[in-house]
Amino acid sequence: MTAPRFDVLGIGNAIVDVLARVEDDFLVAEKLHKGSMNLIDTERAEYLYAKMGAGIESSGGSAGNTIFGLTSLGGKAAYFGKVADDQLGEIFGHDMRSLGAHFDTKPLVGGDPTARCMVLISPDGERTMNTYLGACSELTEQDIDEQVVQDSGILYMEGYLWDKENAKNAFRKAAKVAHAAGRKVSITLSDSFCVDRFREEFLELMQTGQVDIVFANESEAKALYQTADRATALNALRRDTTLSAVTLGSEGSVAISGNQTHHAPACAIRELVDTTGAGDLYASGFLYGLSQEMSLEKCALLGNFCASEVIQHVGPRPEHDLKQAADQARLL
Repeated sequence: MTAPRFDVLGIGNAIVDVLARVEDDFLVAEKLHKGSMNLIDTERAEYLYAKMGAGIESSGGSAGNTIFGLTSLGGKAAYFGKVADDQLGEIFGHDMRSLGAHFDTKPLVGGDPTARCMVLISPDGERTMNTYLGACSELTEQDIDEQVVQDSGILYMEGYLWDKENAKNAFRKAAKVAHAAGRKVSITLSDSFCVDRFREEFLELMQTGQVDIVFANESEAKALYQTADRATALNALRRDTTLSAVTLGSEGSVAISGNQTHHAPACAIRELVDTTGAGDLYASGFLYGLSQEMSLEKCALLGNFCASEVIQHVGPRPEHDLKQAADQARLL
């Protein structure tokens, strides 16, 4: 097996994020469940955009944020995601390439506009997402560049893609190509509501070996196995996956492989501002560590560190150079 050209290839919904602070009363008035991710249509997107007030706009999407973090650590990355042939699409592509990531997915012409997500940040830092998928839902098998897949050490997919059948087929194709090339395949479960929608399909991916590595937070892991008990969920992941990385909030995270459980404590923070991107950046650190053949405990520690950096400001991407910060923390 040849050395990979890219450490990680991300496949995800190419979305421009719009982030704004709101009071809890706003969520109640708009009948929004705090912490959820809601798929919305064009009319609802325009309505919420007008109601939510001034916000910060940035290229995002779950896997896109992970790729950003990985390149900030010094990793080599590629990304597949569908944007439209419009201004937001151009901004997204320019942003991704400016990171040093390989991004060459052909834009959608004459269809829906580039996707956007309204992220409503509550006073406690929790985020409620309202996503208009637009062009990103048009990702298909034809957008999977097999050579790029073969050239990537780890394939990483976000669970949010599972809302569209053509995207499912695209991922299955990429996973098959990756395994044939001797590469690893990973997935993040994205959120507990996503797990509720696709529990059986996610379990099938894991139990049939189409996925080697699973990322989840505690609530997603419990939702996957329909249990309120953490230990039950973690033991089930141990059974169904080669490797699992589960975040536990203020308790840090665990990496589970075979009969081994590696716990990494959370990193101290000054203030919790916004949890947007916490799981995405955890995956950045963990995947980078894995690509550099670090121990699983150190992978989890690096993931915790990256997550702690991003939750101390508004937005899903770190404001500081992660490599420099991690070097200072003696994690690299």
